[in-house]
Amino acid sequence: MRGSDRRRGRAVLRYVFLTHRWAGILACLLFAMWFASGLVMLYVPYPALPAAQIWAGAAPIDWARVRYRPEGTARRITLAMRGAAPVWWVEDRDGATRILSAETGLAPAPVDSAHARGVAARFGGAPVRAVERIADDQWTVAGGFDRHRPLWKASLADAAATDLYISSLTGQPVQRTTRGQRFWNWLGSVPHWLYPTILRRDQSAWRQVVIWVSGPCIAVALTGLWIGILRMRPGRRRYRGGRMTPYHGWMLWHHVSGLLGGVMLTTWIVSGWLSVDPGRFFAGTKAPAAATQTYAGAVAVPGGLDRLAALAPHARSVEWTGDAGRQRVAIDRVSTHPRWLDAQALRPARSDPGMIARAAAVLVPGGDVVGVERLAVPDFYWSGALPVLRLRFDDAARTWLYVDPMSGALVERQDRVRRAYRWVYTLLHTWNWPWLVQRRPAWDAWMWVWSLAGLVMSASGVVIGWRRLRRSARTGG
Repeated sequence: MRGSDRRRGRAVLRYVFLTHRWAGILACLLFAMWFASGLVMLYVPYPALPAAQIWAGAAPIDWARVRYRPEGTARRITLAMRGAAPVWWVEDRDGATRILSAETGLAPAPVDSAHARGVAARFGGAPVRAVERIADDQWTVAGGFDRHRPLWKASLADAAATDLYISSLTGQPVQRTTRGQRFWNWLGSVPHWLYPTILRRDQSAWRQVVIWVSGPCIAVALTGLWIGILRMRPGRRRYRGGRMTPYHGWMLWHHVSGLLGGVMLTTWIVSGWLSVDPGRFFAGTKAPAAATQTYAGAVAVPGGLDRLAALAPHARSVEWTGDAGRQRVAIDRVSTHPRWLDAQALRPARSDPGMIARAAAVLVPGGDVVGVERLAVPDFYWSGALPVLRLRFDDAARTWLYVDPMSGALVERQDRVRRAYRWVYTLLHTWNWPWLVQRRPAWDAWMWVWSLAGLVMSASGVVIGWRRLRRSARTGG
């Protein structure tokens, strides 16, 4: 029986070695790409145009031309400028947005190339070299741009070779890239996320590619750790010359770097695989649609906007919301100094955590509020906009709601499954630990040490694999 067990053990070990040897040839190429591109991403993130910058470049509302106000109620209503004319953005309860002229109440003229050219020149502060209408490209393929399609791509004649993308819905810029960003992202985010446009257009296909590419790489990493530990002799039974490893040359580099960084490297690979949540194990719970609509409420624009015009003569945006049962007006909400007013009295609004908590109870059926916190600094579970209210519930899923303290808008919902996902993906993949991130040189050093260990392991694996392939080709097996 013992002999049979030993034979089975040797057979298993042989399969482990073969898996690591042959699958590792391709995996090490992918590893090298991921580690190198990850280092680029530390300093050049994927292009994005923050909302604050979009509104900073917008024109002030021309109140003299606001002669019409939308009738009825909506989920959210915003007054802003589109070109030289004021418009209303009316967001219905189903999330669809209608654009109405604030002068006539009719749909404004479509955003054309002339409008896009004027917006881009004013926003970018440079002449526009060319304008073209596109559905998407590498920098606008994500689903978040769907409501703005088709897009107008305006190329500026500036030193940075800036491209601005103008929404055909709002007439505002929604994305910006420069020559430097585009170059470095082709070496960073695009290969790291397996993110070419032709693949990313199909969310389902892209997700499956990430799953089936990352999965075998995990097997290579785990078998490599096992083999590395088996080959190590730390005790008195060392190899010739007192060595802990039997290897020399590239194999020595591969063994040592794999042992030093193997656990961390496997953690990165597994957490990267979890980024697409295979099996949807970390989907978490959701509030019933009816409860979400009830909490979001409805809002109407009151008559007589003269007083509001006097209070905010230079506002770039005025937004009416009804979250948490509170009617609010936000003046330049996405700015460094937003102003919140009571929608009826037009007086400064105050945060009311107790009222928000009572209204939010509808979002967590079967649970009661057991804690209300106002976060002013990030922690392990929150690194978004601040300040924010965190409402803790005692339901079976242990739900936490993150709510804007002024508007009452629900920002994020977390249950214990989603909090676990933050540990296994967000924290372990990006090491976005508050203590470490706040000491940025330490965070950089941490990421560089393990990335370099991964690059040494990957590069040595590529060399070893190439030599083995050449030897196999010469010998015919």
